[in-house]
Amino acid sequence: MSAEIPASREVRKDNRFKVWRQTRPFWAGIFTMIGGVPIAYLPYGDMRLGNATLAMQTTAGAGALIIGVLLITLGFTMWFQPIVRVFAGVATIILALVSIPVSNFGGLVIGFLFSLIGGGMSAAWAPAPPVEESADDAEHDGRPEASEEAGAELETEVMPAAGIPQQYEAEHQATETTIDANGGRNSAG
Repeated sequence: MSAEIPASREVRKDNRFKVWRQTRPFWAGIFTMIGGVPIAYLPYGDMRLGNATLAMQTTAGAGALIIGVLLITLGFTMWFQPIVRVFAGVATIILALVSIPVSNFGGLVIGFLFSLIGGGMSAAWAPAPPVEESADDAEHDGRPEASEEAGAELETEVMPAAGIPQQYEAEHQATETTIDANGGRNSAG
């Protein structure tokens, strides 16, 4: 950390992944991809338990591979195209349900459950509302601070709807308090 760079800037660079993760259905993508792996692997793989080999190979191996690869692809879609999160979530749920008869009970139910949870999380995820920056945040973004002259120039800009300068409107606008304080008459006029 140097004297020229504020500490908050370094924190923001470190939190780049956190911001990326929070702007998309990250955990839904993880669950969906984890669910796709056992669905695709089990019909082709075998497990060794001591001297015994357990093979789960079935005739529906191609269908299970397609479903597993599609689930992994949908997981990446949730990450990199969050605008289609509802479609990806619904497609994930449908593929998870189809994997029960096609792929050894949905990858021994493990892949089915992970995919089902990931699809539900994706369909239910909504982006957070945008956060308005405070004056302190704007100051650390590298933007020049607004001077009084710049503020005065902003106040005299013409409002597009009414065609009245903002400074004039602010000076000549009477409120209930000024009317009451002046005995019922406007102090500006």
